[in-house]
Amino acid sequence: MTEECANRLKDNEEGSANIAFAVGSGIQEVAFHMKHVPGRAGSYEDAGQGYRMFIPAALPPDPPLELNGDTINLLSEADIALGRLDGVAEFTPNPNLFLAMYVRKEAVMSSQIEGTQATLLDVLRFEAERGEGEIQAEIGEVVSYVAAINYGLSRLAQLPLSLRLIKETHARLMQDSRGSARDPGEFRRIQNWIGSGADITKASFVPPPPNVMLRALYDLEEFMQSDLPMPVLVRVALVHYQFETIHPFLDGNGRLGRLLVTLVLCEKGALKKPMLYLSYYLKRYRSEYYERLMAVRDAGDFEGWIRFFLHAVIDTANHATSIARQIVGLNAVHRHRVTSGFARSPQAPALLEWLYDNPITSIRKAAEALSVSIPTATKLVRSFEDLGILVETTGGMRGKLYAYRDYLSILCDDDATFEASTAVDQALSTRLRGHV
Repeated sequence: MTEECANRLKDNEEGSANIAFAVGSGIQEVAFHMKHVPGRAGSYEDAGQGYRMFIPAALPPDPPLELNGDTINLLSEADIALGRLDGVAEFTPNPNLFLAMYVRKEAVMSSQIEGTQATLLDVLRFEAERGEGEIQAEIGEVVSYVAAINYGLSRLAQLPLSLRLIKETHARLMQDSRGSARDPGEFRRIQNWIGSGADITKASFVPPPPNVMLRALYDLEEFMQSDLPMPVLVRVALVHYQFETIHPFLDGNGRLGRLLVTLVLCEKGALKKPMLYLSYYLKRYRSEYYERLMAVRDAGDFEGWIRFFLHAVIDTANHATSIARQIVGLNAVHRHRVTSGFARSPQAPALLEWLYDNPITSIRKAAEALSVSIPTATKLVRSFEDLGILVETTGGMRGKLYAYRDYLSILCDDDATFEASTAVDQALSTRLRGHV
């Protein structure tokens, strides 16, 4: 939290308060009113070792939430945006293939918030070349995130949203990642803190100690499973805040906390398809995201956090809907192009559909996927080049990779996923930015 923000909070211990948040190039003043500020979200306790730890109060907030007209309007807009997203997903070429690709995109964004430099192109290139080299640590984190999302969603069919499910999903998340040696799937037994240094006294935030943490986790589980009347999106916002505040694992809390948003939405029936992932928005407004969380802890501003969260839902759902619509349009154009060019080839439409889950491929991978010979796959891939659907990216005589450029240009619509760290990726990035 900015120093100015902290000073404003100290000057307003109860009643109404103003908080300054850095937004873009300026400071946005956000006023809020609540019945009782101190202790609403919990309290800080002196650990006696030069730092204070935060002891969270159980949910729901007390005094109760005060959702004004603006917040109610945001809730309505968010519900409409989610419904629109659910609807358009059904019209994508293959909803499951599109969903698999969108999960990869979320995995990249969420990992980038934590400092991982791997891009979507890195991950797709790795998948196209799998078995031909060792997995890089940062790519491994993204691949494990994808597996954790899929695992958590599949387990919802057998388990309620619970601490057991959270631990199991965390174990899958940490597999093949840099935190794989830090008790994956186990709640921490030592104190942790948030900050870039090794000195806890300089931490920006210290979560509750292990014994208090366990009690807070049981309270969170009870809240997640309760039938307390509350809008689903408000419940999700509170669950995400509380999980991040408890910080129950030694590593991976941020990624799992963002994944938890999707799990709650799907379990509560707010989404038919798990297509809402907030990392795109939270990465863009990372400073305000962290400041909003701190404003709840320091001043009990749950209402401000909920408004921020709803803005994230609206923006993200609209963005995902736009992507899905563009893909529907692209598929229609390319299906016509393919069927016109391959009137009697059953493999050509199958290759086009397969590319929506494998937009970077080699001839060998395409041959395996379609169960055809290398010469047949070579003819198909080169014909897709002639049609302007695929572009060869490596420029080499051996180990050539081909990219479904127009599809990737829709998915990689933010600069972060186009940043490349190797010469091959830079060449690919440059060619992907072109148009037929």
